[in-house]
Amino acid sequence: MLLAASLPAAAAWAGLVFLRGGFWRATLDDHFSAEAPDSSAIRVEAVVPARNEASVVGPAIASLLEQRGLADFRVTLVDDGSDDGTADAARSAASGTAREKRFSIAAARELAPGWTGKIAALERGVQTVLDDRGAPDFWLFTDADILHDPQNVAAILSKAESEGLDLASLMVRLHCTSVWERLLIPAFVFFFQKLYPFSWSNDPKRSTAAAAGGCILLRNSALERIGGLAAIRDALIDDCALAAKVKRGGGRTWLGLSERTASNRAYDGLPELWRMVKRSAFTQLNRSYAMVAVTVASMSLLYVVPPVATVAGLARRDGILALSGASAWLLMTAAYLPTVRAYRLPPAAALTLPLAAVLYTVMTVDSAVAHARKRGGSWKNRSYAFGGDTAPGT
Repeated sequence: MLLAASLPAAAAWAGLVFLRGGFWRATLDDHFSAEAPDSSAIRVEAVVPARNEASVVGPAIASLLEQRGLADFRVTLVDDGSDDGTADAARSAASGTAREKRFSIAAARELAPGWTGKIAALERGVQTVLDDRGAPDFWLFTDADILHDPQNVAAILSKAESEGLDLASLMVRLHCTSVWERLLIPAFVFFFQKLYPFSWSNDPKRSTAAAAGGCILLRNSALERIGGLAAIRDALIDDCALAAKVKRGGGRTWLGLSERTASNRAYDGLPELWRMVKRSAFTQLNRSYAMVAVTVASMSLLYVVPPVATVAGLARRDGILALSGASAWLLMTAAYLPTVRAYRLPPAAALTLPLAAVLYTVMTVDSAVAHARKRGGSWKNRSYAFGGDTAPGT
């Protein structure tokens, strides 16, 4: 029976490696190779939604206000009901830069029914800018924990202008220091790339569309074309929902990996990482329990069967079983190596992918169980139930 599973696992990994858009490649900061256009007449407005981000927001705001190569660039932070001094930390960081006057803070309004917290905060920022200064050429939607390379915004703007992109996004380098981060963060990036191959997402002829919410540059005309942020107001996976709307509306999108722009949000233990995944995993599967079952079966086939078959084959001296299991495990490890290297981990770390996969599978099941209990996924002291509605009292 194990052999009947190991052979399909090997075939599946061969298909993934050779036929799924080279998803495993980890090209870093490709946007810096774009030819810089004349940006003197291009206006960019950054909107930063923040809810209880006092520990990380200061350096992020400073990194935005220290951007180079932009003639007209302003930053609006939307304080989404923080009670930890987020606004004060951001204001203090801005006061230490030469561009303090280009920074402002808006207070988020009470969360309306049918809106998720982050999208409502972004909408508040967009409307504040429109009321104060009118529409810009581009919006930069970026999180309160993102440390931007001094030339990052100019580089991604150059990418968008030179290639006629309506949306350009970066999956920034995530914090990867603790034991749990080293096990789970590179695996998260790998799984995301496998689900949304970047080459497919960047191909206007394919329907695949993806973005990473930490850094999204969006052309204002594209935002207007999709009907504004209201078009994705209930989305938990808001970045990919936005990319899908833009692409279906005829816009061109691009997503890349970055090392020079990074998150300074540390995940100190497994519980925090668990909550992050639990919040949206079931939504990612279209809230389908059948898809959860399929996910458990496929993850088991791809990530559990290969090492088990390899060990069992060696123990039983079954050459075919050992060879099929080892072939699948070798392909899996080879595919994961570029991501491991991108996170500056030793090559041996690629062998831990099966363990990370098991943990992510259990997190997904827990996400489904939470939704079955009408609790949804919890994040930033908000609990999201079916349809993205906010649970009472949160």
